[in-house]
Amino acid sequence: MASSTVARVRRPGRQKDPRPAGRPGRVRRHLPSTPWLFAAPGLLIAGAFILYPFVSTLVNAFTDRRTLIPGQFVGLDNFRELLHDEMFWTGLRNSALYVVGVVPALVLLPLLLALLVQKNIPGITFFRSAFYTPVVASIVVVGLIWVWLLDERGLVNSLLEAIGVGKVGFLSDQWLLLLSAMAVTVWKGLGYYMIIYLAALANVPRELHEAASVDGAGAIRRFFTVTVPAVRSTMVLVAALSSVAAFKVFSEVYLMAGPDGGPAGEDTTLVMLVQRTGTGLTGRVGYASAISVVVFVVTVALMLLVLRADRKEDA
Repeated sequence: MASSTVARVRRPGRQKDPRPAGRPGRVRRHLPSTPWLFAAPGLLIAGAFILYPFVSTLVNAFTDRRTLIPGQFVGLDNFRELLHDEMFWTGLRNSALYVVGVVPALVLLPLLLALLVQKNIPGITFFRSAFYTPVVASIVVVGLIWVWLLDERGLVNSLLEAIGVGKVGFLSDQWLLLLSAMAVTVWKGLGYYMIIYLAALANVPRELHEAASVDGAGAIRRFFTVTVPAVRSTMVLVAALSSVAAFKVFSEVYLMAGPDGGPAGEDTTLVMLVQRTGTGLTGRVGYASAISVVVFVVTVALMLLVLRADRKEDA
């Protein structure tokens, strides 16, 4: 009797499950404030460096605020002044020309470059890295390199003079300077958009190219009938990104044309005008904010136009 009692005591028994029978285990509920605690650092950074400057710019656009002088509400006076400011129209013209000159090149050339480096052949990794190197390089370094190349005593003009062509005013002529800045923008952006196209080309089925080849389509015909339709959504994305970046161009033109915007300021862009007008001890912050609002509205309009054109093609 005693031995059986001891055996029952020593025998490991099952512990009773405190949960009701037939009900699965539940994860302990978190406090309602827990997600906000995790999101708080990002929200604070976004609020301090994105939301607050945006709202502040909108408010200042309707005031006559200066750098050291609090502004008063002036309504639409800043925007009326823009209509009669020749420098504003010059900046708007140059920014629009920049979009027209840069966006088509950044939509087509990176796609062709991606097709060249798409195949896995020995040594192709080196070329992919080489094409991407300008993307990670500082825009200041890139701009200074191109200034040294295109300067009157630079390498390009030295070569042109050596072959009898003569020197070309890449940095002194109004239109050549703007074209030179566009070339720098395209050269620096090729690698970035090439990577985007490489990701899109990797999702194009090989069967489509094989079927087109069987039908007798050559490389050019396959490009327009297979490749372009397959990556059309990516081309729209690249067009939207590059158009916004081109309209807001600053560094390339500033480094090559100088703070005055080239000869008589004829190469000034809108963002350069914002920087020139709104900085300094006597900067017109309110007027510069009005120009910034115009830049914001135009960039949003550009993106909407690109997306609308894409939807029309889908329809």
